[in-house]
Amino acid sequence: MKGRAYMSYMKLPHNHHNEIDNTELLEQLNDIQHFQIVSELFKQLSDPTRVRLFWLLCHCEECVLNLSAMMKMTSPAISHHLRELRNKDLVSSRRVGKEVYYKSANTEQSVLLHKMIERILMITCPEHKE
Repeated sequence: MKGRAYMSYMKLPHNHHNEIDNTELLEQLNDIQHFQIVSELFKQLSDPTRVRLFWLLCHCEECVLNLSAMMKMTSPAISHHLRELRNKDLVSSRRVGKEVYYKSANTEQSVLLHKMIERILMITCPEHKE
């Protein structure tokens, strides 16, 4: 409560003559752990290979061998990227006998990131423009 009381009385150095109460905004801003979670999620997509792999798995379900062929990479390299994506709950897997199939996870964050990637491609790539 002490932090909350401080926030509600925080005087900013530059007065813009607006009467907006920034208490809730400042409380969220100071919740560093939430921003750390977002940052960790975006770190997974800072690697172009992972973005491509994630995007591909948003459109199909495949095994490592087929993903390796599609991405023109070795199976161990694909497995490494899949492990990173799974650790952040962006990719899920299912086993059928000895074969493991991967696809994008059915989570809100996965769906949102897929939409974001598709929209950025539309905006930035001339051949994807609407």
